This record gives sequence, C-alpha cells and structure tokens, in this order.
Amino acid sequence: MTFEYATRYRSASRIPAEPGRPYFVEKGEGDRAHLFGDLITIYAGGEQTENTFNFFTCEGPKGDIIPAHLHPETYEVFYVTQGAVRLFVEDTAGEQREKLLTAGDFGFVPKNCPHAYRMERHHTQVVGVAAGPGGTFERFFENLGAPTGELGLPSEPVVPAPEKFRTVPGRYDVRFLPDHRWRTG
Repeated sequence: MTFEYATRYRSASRIPAEPGRPYFVEKGEGDRAHLFGDLITIYAGGEQTENTFNFFTCEGPKGDIIPAHLHPETYEVFYVTQGAVRLFVEDTAGEQREKLLTAGDFGFVPKNCPHAYRMERHHTQVVGVAAGPGGTFERFFENLGAPTGELGLPSEPVVPAPEKFRTVPGRYDVRFLPDHRWRTG
C-alpha cells in the first residue's frame, strides 16, 4: 500500500512533505514533471533529506543538448541505466571534456562546473543525485517545466519561455550560461 501526501508543491504526492518519515515509492510514482522532451521523476528531495541530497530519474528521447548551466553550491551525479548520454563538462580551470556514457557508466560534476548533456539514444534513462551545501534543486524541474501525472514522455516538448530561465538561479542553485560554447565535439 502506498500513501499520498499533500505537499507545498502538489495536492497529491507519494513523497511525504517533511523529513523523518520512512516511505516507499513504486516504480514511476514519484513527483513527475516534463521539461523539454524529458520526463523527470523525483523520488527524494530536499524536504525529505533536510536539503542534503535529492534522487531523481530523467528519461528522454535522442535529442538536442540541454542548455549549459552550473550549480554554484551543488555536486551532481549522472548514472546511466539505459541508453546513452553525452556529458559535457568544464572544470574550474576552463578545461572542457565530453564523454559518451552508456548503461552502467557514471559521471560526476563538481559544484561550480559548467555542464550540459544530450541524450544520444532513444529512451535513455539517467539516475541523478545532487547534494551540497546549497541544498537541492529538484523542484527546479517542475517550476521551469510542467508538473505532470503522466508516466510517459511529453507528447510535445515543454520549452520554457526565455524569461522563465531568469527566475531559476536564486531559488534552485541553477545558473544558465546562454553564451557558453563547447569546444569539444
């Protein structure tokens, strides 16, 4: 049996609104949002972990690069469970690297390092974890994108209006870099 909770973000969620409560989430039943062509499912967030980490999945089709961005106070992990993702990363000294990650591969992005990614195969799935002194950023997905009750990918990409990107940095430790250029492939 799974319980539903009301949270400050949603009228119904399988994730309790406060820390200190054990809980279980059945496959796909976390808090879901569509952003670009992807489905993001949050299983644990700042509310449950006292802002120490989050745990989410991102599923999507082969597609365009996700815009360059960084997290000034948050470390991010990419673990590919299905398909392939090309991860672009720049360290704090300005050295850029890219790596094709396939099922079972892991990528780590330290705080304050520009990064972006692109799904390279249809129906790719990535497990993400973010942690750091800046808290967590998982609610960014549904605030920039669109909360959804659907289990699948969006039928049409959810592309936020340009002005919506400007509202994100102060609230979610995500800073977009619209003029950033990758010198790698």
